[in-house]
Amino acid sequence: MRDGVRLATDVYLPEPSAGADQATYPAVLIRLPYDKNSRYVFVDGIARRFTARGYALVVQDVRGKFRSGGTTLPFLQEPQDGYDSIDWITHQAWSDGRVGMFGDSYYGFTQWAAVAARHPALRAIVPRMTSADFNRIWKAAGPGQPDPPVWLEGVEYFAHHWIDNDTYDYEPDRTRRPVIDQYEQAFRAIGARSLWFDLLAPRHAGMPTRLGPDPFDALPVPVLHCVGWYDNIGAAHMRDHAELASRPAWAATQYLWAGAVDHENYWLGHAPVADEDDHNADEAALERMLPGYTDPAIEFFDVFLKEDRPATDLPRVRWELGHQGWRTAEAWPPPGSDTRTFWLADPATAAHALPGGALTRTPPTEERSAQWVHDPDEPVPSLVENSFAHLHTHPDFAPVAAREDVLAFTAPASSGPLDLAGPVTVEVHVTSTAPVFDVFAKLLDLAPDGDARLIVRGQVSAEATVGSDEAISIDLGHTGYRLRHGHRLALILAASDFPLYLPTTGTGENPWTAVTTKPGTQTLRTGGVHPSRLTLTVLPPSASPC
Repeated sequence: MRDGVRLATDVYLPEPSAGADQATYPAVLIRLPYDKNSRYVFVDGIARRFTARGYALVVQDVRGKFRSGGTTLPFLQEPQDGYDSIDWITHQAWSDGRVGMFGDSYYGFTQWAAVAARHPALRAIVPRMTSADFNRIWKAAGPGQPDPPVWLEGVEYFAHHWIDNDTYDYEPDRTRRPVIDQYEQAFRAIGARSLWFDLLAPRHAGMPTRLGPDPFDALPVPVLHCVGWYDNIGAAHMRDHAELASRPAWAATQYLWAGAVDHENYWLGHAPVADEDDHNADEAALERMLPGYTDPAIEFFDVFLKEDRPATDLPRVRWELGHQGWRTAEAWPPPGSDTRTFWLADPATAAHALPGGALTRTPPTEERSAQWVHDPDEPVPSLVENSFAHLHTHPDFAPVAAREDVLAFTAPASSGPLDLAGPVTVEVHVTSTAPVFDVFAKLLDLAPDGDARLIVRGQVSAEATVGSDEAISIDLGHTGYRLRHGHRLALILAASDFPLYLPTTGTGENPWTAVTTKPGTQTLRTGGVHPSRLTLTVLPPSASPC
């Protein structure tokens, strides 16, 4: 790099043609912090597929991780290091001077960082399950909107993975208070600490407002956004896509691939995942997974790196309708889609097992209310230990819906398929006796046998200053999902989701440093002048009768 730090880099080249002179190739660069030679990132399998199609694949441990030198600190150095790595590629004898980038999560962010650095050789990127600015995950979705609750699982990622070159696996003592001491205990045992954890944990300075130059202000490059309907940061990625699609300079270069997969690339069609379908453990399963993982990117690079196919060969949007299959569209949401509203009704029965209260197509004329108690010492369980791999277990949320501290509302059984294709939002009138409180909303598919599986979810944090006349809006992200005949939509509301999220204390104190807690009572109002509602984006009734 420009400051003399060396980054460990592997180069995979296509097999040369017999008797040919030194060949040159377009290169695809992957910059990741997860050990480029580990089974977890399966780069050897990716490289086989890219090199077979005539691409050089270059994979690199980012600064401060595994075999690379430099300080272990995420995000901030990636624009410069991305630029220098691309520049290095263009000076190699095997390079034809054209570079693309590919990869998931953090190595999707490194692509955006390189875009911001504006190297002219960078011709196209394929960011998967990521965001151009991770502040979109930690902060409000827009001006005037509430911040999300503290995503404890996300903060823990930095406490485990961004300490030094290695990764540390430990289980915090979740009974220990204050919560911050659970991690201080681990840092003392390791003998080092995570600088980024110190920024995220609220008793410290706070996250920088930006993680580098804004890539959206750079010269546009073709982008294939690869999004998972079950990705736990999918809402942030879809906001990236929507913003760029609205910018005239970028709109023509935006493409979307959206599948019924989670962050770890587990597929709805296999959920819950059997051992023989677990690509993180089974080699045959990995080989079956790889074509769907790499081929959309290779086809994209064939157009924008090799330039041996016209852009008209690529659908603007390729998306999966869960339980049904793949479709194409000219835009997202698909042209012709519409919104459908369900109103929360009968709240008196909402604190019972499913079906609980009702989701109706007409708003209740009279206002009714329901209350539930949030006890920080007995929070609502998350059911999944790792939301990055939600579909690995794809748990049944019916037992959670039956808790007294959860409200549930259910629509009538579908008389035919209802196809969801776009954003999902919830607006609820909720107040609390606590100065700060969280609202978690999960939209479920309630099957005839009583199982309730997740479709989409969202969450916000609110303050008691929110008046009873002001609705709380919750973005549940986007989905492509078929609600099948006889199934029912169910919406559950809660004030905690632990251990994925850090519960509020009920006292208004910092949840990281508080040693005491206090239960708080939440009140939901719906009907009359305080209607609470669920809004879906659906395909036309002619294509999706309900």
